[in-house]
Amino acid sequence: MAKAREGAQLTIRTAVLQDVEGIAALVDRAYPNMSTYPVSILKGQISNFAEGQFVVEYEGQIVGYAASIILREELVLSPHNWASITGGGYGSSHNPNGDWLYGMEVCVDPDRRRLRIGERLYDARKALVENLDLKGIAFGGRIPGWKKRKKTFPDPMDYMDAVKAKKIIDPVVNFQFRQGFEVFGILDKYLPTDKASGGYAAHMIWRNPYAVEVRESVHSEAAQKDLIRVATVQLQMRKVTSFEDFMSSIEYFVDSVSAYKSDFVVFPELFTLPLLALDDRRLAPSEAIEKLTEYTPVFIEAMRKLAVSYNINIIGGSHPTLAEDGDVQNIAYVFLRDGSVHAQEKIHPTPNERHYWNIKGGDEVSTIDTDCGPIGILICYDSEFPELARRMADEGARILFVPFCTDNRQGYLRVRYCSQARAIENQCYVVLSGNVGNLPGVENMDVNYAESCILTPCDFPFARDGIAAECSENVETVAIADLDLTDLSWARAKGTVRNLRDRRFDLYHTQWADQ
Repeated sequence: MAKAREGAQLTIRTAVLQDVEGIAALVDRAYPNMSTYPVSILKGQISNFAEGQFVVEYEGQIVGYAASIILREELVLSPHNWASITGGGYGSSHNPNGDWLYGMEVCVDPDRRRLRIGERLYDARKALVENLDLKGIAFGGRIPGWKKRKKTFPDPMDYMDAVKAKKIIDPVVNFQFRQGFEVFGILDKYLPTDKASGGYAAHMIWRNPYAVEVRESVHSEAAQKDLIRVATVQLQMRKVTSFEDFMSSIEYFVDSVSAYKSDFVVFPELFTLPLLALDDRRLAPSEAIEKLTEYTPVFIEAMRKLAVSYNINIIGGSHPTLAEDGDVQNIAYVFLRDGSVHAQEKIHPTPNERHYWNIKGGDEVSTIDTDCGPIGILICYDSEFPELARRMADEGARILFVPFCTDNRQGYLRVRYCSQARAIENQCYVVLSGNVGNLPGVENMDVNYAESCILTPCDFPFARDGIAAECSENVETVAIADLDLTDLSWARAKGTVRNLRDRRFDLYHTQWADQ
């Protein structure tokens, strides 16, 4: 028997979210003079079109990465810049009904160039194009040698012609020619930060020799439905006699909605406040919140067990938590049915929360990866700040959960109207869950008002008025709806309006502190 081969292995595969840190490290090695690639952008690329993102692994290390999206021909072959055509790099412009593969990024470890990593990545893209019956591949390619020869070739197109005629050598462009790409033109102001290329890019294309010109996309709206069932609990605030008594009422609702085979259930903001009624003394607001943080470990463990036992992903409203630095934060814990626990801090405490409870705002916004795709959490007041939802949508979230706690109709409507706006402008679903009833004996939690609901974009595939399901106001109950992710794909690609794709990246963008 021949001896099994041992030692180093090189593999190429589609990227997964667990690769993000390794990809970011690769980019830093490949482009040491450029700013760090934000992790949020890499997550967005993978979440928006996982099938088009490839990594090359060598001896367990990521040494190559290629990011791609699908777009319509009229966009791909028209003048454009990198930011606008790629959705700011997140890949949120991906159109599953498109007919061209567009290359956003190719990155190769400079210490591993003799492994033909770039060639392998290009071959993977071509195989994907042939498999999906797309017309070809296009991208804006760097021309790093042009700036040094600018006096001889003032027009970048003349420079490309000289490279093609083998009068001069540009390693990057020569490589692309060897891969079968041709020059379609020059893209002006494509990537202003690419100083070596003078901000220009070569508009490169490769045509699929096997493409069928007239075809129905395998990603079209006729594709198999991708349904996610979500439930929102409109919870009655009531006095409890013990922690076990509190959890018994929560388990009742988890049991009920899991019987309907729900994928997610969301509880309201600060739904653990009834635990304060267990104290014999009437506590001052700030003292009460600090007391509530003592339940954090047992609360997390109990909720985690419910998620696993009932096979459902639970958005555990929010619960005040004592941070390592001594601050009290309002945190939404997400308990997935695989037993993992995630957290999203409330970024914007209300003036009331800051004054009475001394709650501090968090400083990290990110999507949470689930077995139904990435989701985002906006705790109450956070829904009134569109930048947060936009970042989550760019990172691939198609469902946003909004646990809220409001004491009157005005407060509720602020959350409701802003959440509907988030659904429209990000072409995603938004699920609200609020408290109802009174909680005597707990300062700053006297009364509640809610009309929990499941909201959709406003376009033809969705429910009239953009409401998939809605609870009766101020009554303890649940609302359940099936959310079709393929409807979102249709709306983003062919909808009456296409908010994500129609952004003007040439005029504005949001710069986050962690990017």
